[in-house]
Amino acid sequence: MSDTEKTDSAIFDRVESQVRSYSRSFPKTFNKAVGATIYDRDGTEYTDFLAGCSTLNYGHNDPDLKAALIDYISADGIAHGLDMFTDAKEKFLEAFERIILKPRNMDYKLMFMGPTGTNAVEAALKLARKVTGRNTVISFTNGFHGVTLGSLAATGASSHRKAFNAGLSGVQRAAYDAYFGDIDTADMLDKQLSDASSGFDAPAAIIVETVQGEGGLNAASGAWLKKIEEIAKKHGALFIIDDIQAGIGRTGTFFSFEEMGLDPDIVTMAKSLSGMGLPFASVMLKPEHDIWGPAEHNGTFRGNNHAFVTGRAALEKFWADKSFETEVKKKGEYLGQRLKAIADAHGFTLRGRGMMQGINAVTGERAEAICKACFEQNLIIETSGPDSEIVKVLCPLTIEMDQFTKGLDILENAFERVMGSRRAAAE
Repeated sequence: MSDTEKTDSAIFDRVESQVRSYSRSFPKTFNKAVGATIYDRDGTEYTDFLAGCSTLNYGHNDPDLKAALIDYISADGIAHGLDMFTDAKEKFLEAFERIILKPRNMDYKLMFMGPTGTNAVEAALKLARKVTGRNTVISFTNGFHGVTLGSLAATGASSHRKAFNAGLSGVQRAAYDAYFGDIDTADMLDKQLSDASSGFDAPAAIIVETVQGEGGLNAASGAWLKKIEEIAKKHGALFIIDDIQAGIGRTGTFFSFEEMGLDPDIVTMAKSLSGMGLPFASVMLKPEHDIWGPAEHNGTFRGNNHAFVTGRAALEKFWADKSFETEVKKKGEYLGQRLKAIADAHGFTLRGRGMMQGINAVTGERAEAICKACFEQNLIIETSGPDSEIVKVLCPLTIEMDQFTKGLDILENAFERVMGSRRAAAE
């Protein structure tokens, strides 16, 4: 580490809270990024297989999105407008309706609140309780929905929950798809909700991720999700899909659920919605559920007009036809093939789907060692799962195939290095 690097890291230790996490895995100071490449201050290039935890699905600083934002700022466009009507919001809504909703025959309204995923989840749960007049929400084992009070109650990870030393109420936990192996957990949930003595209260909502990003890349089947939707309707609950990490193309289609025949009451979106890493979140809700009073749920930064600009530009560039979607699906197939070969070589298993896949390295210690070996070869990649045991690939969807292949070569080599050294130590 250079003297400059040492000096600059000292300010973080001295002034920034210890709550930071990613900087512990990647102890460099970064100052530039283009596409799927990040540069540190010394000019060293790193391939990004993290992409802001799926916030940069279109890569860093896409030239067309960047140009749209620069033009808007240069013209003194409204930067912040609360929830007032603005030109930027109007154009985003028009593009979303024309490019996303109408071609999919989807009838929803968009609600804007605070600009993070947990804000979207809080609004969704609040609305479900308001619509139904009920309190209880059902979420699932290994689910992650955020770390503010309501969303944290719906989150399963003890690592997040333990920091809150007060009651996390209003949520009952059900078993996710395949949590007990071959047992149909949807049937279990229906039985519990149908039994007046099960201890399960009539729910306001059932909230689910189609792929559990932080929970270990567990991917639910379309058949199981369809059952959960039917169970929600049967028992008078709203069906909420949290598409914050799995959506905006990550699993191959704009929404992670759109090829499953699902029709959720509410969908939460954030992360790559702005297209450029700008804070931006939204809740899609069926028009009949739009019973909010003015400002009944709000947030000072619910009018991020810069994000409206880049979000619209992303929709028009990547989703106006099927070419990008087709490309992403092909990359997802390639990723699955490469990861399966690595997993098979070491007796591990594959997780996830689309461009949201990873390898179960069984222990967090092993997965961490593999990610560290990748970083030593200039590949940024992280873990997920209850014990951080999943080595998780979340590279930009726009990554060039040559860089994609080289990054996966590094990952393969890291598995060989770590597993080889452990075999040697055992012998």
